[in-house]
Amino acid sequence: MQSELQYIELYRGQRSLIHQYSAPAMNALRDAAASDFQRLGLPTRKQERYRYTDMQALFAPDYGLNLRRLAIPVDPYEAFRCDVPNLSTQLYFVVNDAFHGVSSPNNSLPEGVEVGSLKTYAEEHPDFVAAHYGQLAHTADDAVTALNTMLAQDGLLIHVAANVKADKAIQVINILRSDVALMANRRVLIVVDEGAEATLLFCDHAADDLPFLTTQVVEVFMGERSSLQLYCLEETHYRNTRVSNVYIDQQAQSQVHHGSITLHNGISRNSLHVALRGEGASCTLNGCVIADKEQHVDNNTLIDHIACSCTSRELYKYVLDEKAVGAFAGKVLVRPGAQHTESQETNQNLCATPDARMYTQPMLEIYADDVKCSHGSTVGQLNDAALFYMQQRGISQKEAKTLLQQAFVGEVIDQIALAPLRDRLRYLVEKRFRGELNKCDGCKLCK
Repeated sequence: MQSELQYIELYRGQRSLIHQYSAPAMNALRDAAASDFQRLGLPTRKQERYRYTDMQALFAPDYGLNLRRLAIPVDPYEAFRCDVPNLSTQLYFVVNDAFHGVSSPNNSLPEGVEVGSLKTYAEEHPDFVAAHYGQLAHTADDAVTALNTMLAQDGLLIHVAANVKADKAIQVINILRSDVALMANRRVLIVVDEGAEATLLFCDHAADDLPFLTTQVVEVFMGERSSLQLYCLEETHYRNTRVSNVYIDQQAQSQVHHGSITLHNGISRNSLHVALRGEGASCTLNGCVIADKEQHVDNNTLIDHIACSCTSRELYKYVLDEKAVGAFAGKVLVRPGAQHTESQETNQNLCATPDARMYTQPMLEIYADDVKCSHGSTVGQLNDAALFYMQQRGISQKEAKTLLQQAFVGEVIDQIALAPLRDRLRYLVEKRFRGELNKCDGCKLCK
């Protein structure tokens, strides 16, 4: 109980201050979340879902928190050059865990699309937020979700009204900025109503070479026949720790494409829970991880087939070098009555050195008899025959290794629908494998 004790005492001592700088709709869940967090305690490796990451160690340091919501001195346009070239987006910023009021002057959201501060929206539309906030991310089930709900004071709200099609991608740059070691508790609420369509791109960057701990809880509500492409790109640094829980609820005939790309990080633990609640819903989950040094990336996914005639596709690929550690645990649950389910889950991994470690655990749990489900995983090294073949044709061993690694993760990159983002990621992946600077051209924030 040592790691969680500091957070329990923090909430008890600063409860009124936390409430003061947030909104009633968010405050309404805090006390119950605090009780759940105290009851659950931080996860240990004995718990199946957290067996590959030492959560107690991650939360043990004493991080600062911005409970008084002081303005953080940062010019978000310093991050604008991290934008993907040739991709026309609606650009917004979140600094640590607060929505930044400055956005791109070129933003022109269509009627029916709202992007802004979750706190402000909760004050102006309390009934709407109360109807969605915390309805997927249940604090009784997960300690990190409970901790985030207990401490989060602001966040991001994205709402796409019924039958509205957002013609431009909405890009959100999450900037970590501080003068001291900092904990940020980021909250995101996404509501895509019936028949609506949207494309979202989240980019994580760190402005300072300091230890950061980020908890993130994302709730996504998908109405009937709605469509969402959600891409998450992490480019931080080795002193950054991120624990992210994403919950997606899909109604009938809705479609979700979720892409997770980790190019630079310290320790990342990502949980993704998709509930296919309506008949004919479909989801595609793709992930790409490139890690070296002593980086740690743990992806845990659950696809819950509740309704019949739903489809899920999942592909995660890791390339691990030096002493990096990767983990993937993916579970597909087919409930009774979810007949005509189709599901395919694949995890493929490359360990470029003997010291790299990969833990993989694909799982199927099926309670229906008319389904088509498959799963599989592989862990291996680069093909010696292919390396030899390329060297025989004048390609150096280092270059051959880079080309093979690029081709390996290319299957994930190729499934990104946005062509400019797809091309930009190919460029960033190539730079990553070549060990070049881990920042976009001209960027002043990404160290």
